[in-house]
Parts: sequence; C-alpha cells; structure tokens
Amino acid sequence: MRKKEPALIITFATTAAAMEAESFCLSRQLPGRIIPVPREITAGCGLAWKAPVEAEEQITAELKKAGLLWSAMRVLEV
Repeated sequence: MRKKEPALIITFATTAAAMEAESFCLSRQLPGRIIPVPREITAGCGLAWKAPVEAEEQITAELKKAGLLWSAMRVLEV
C-alpha cells in the first residue's frame, strides 16, 4: 500500500476553472497535477489541483496574479 503524505489540494467551482488553472500551472511549470477531488472534500466540479504543501505560497501568488479563482485550499493526507 502506498504511504499517504500531506498534500495541498485546491478545488474549483467549475470544470472550466479547473482546466484553466491546470493549463496555467503547467505553462508556468508550477508543481502539481490535476486529480479527482478526494472523498474528504466536497467540490462543485470534481477536479482538484494536488501540489506539495511547501508550494502553497508560490501557487497562491501566481493564481492571484493571473486572476484565477479557486473554491477552497486544504492540506490533506492523500
């Protein structure tokens, strides 16, 4: 079984917002990847960005500068 580790989970209200954030993060080479929303969280579109916890400030700053919105940001063991 894979060991669970803390990860930053960013959820989005719509699939379009999640896909836009994914494209943005990949183009800026920000750490992380798109995943299905973990069961512990409820989110509108079912997609989330998973990144290392230590990347929270960097990702938040970049998303804010670009004007991209997210629903919630949590640290979970996934």
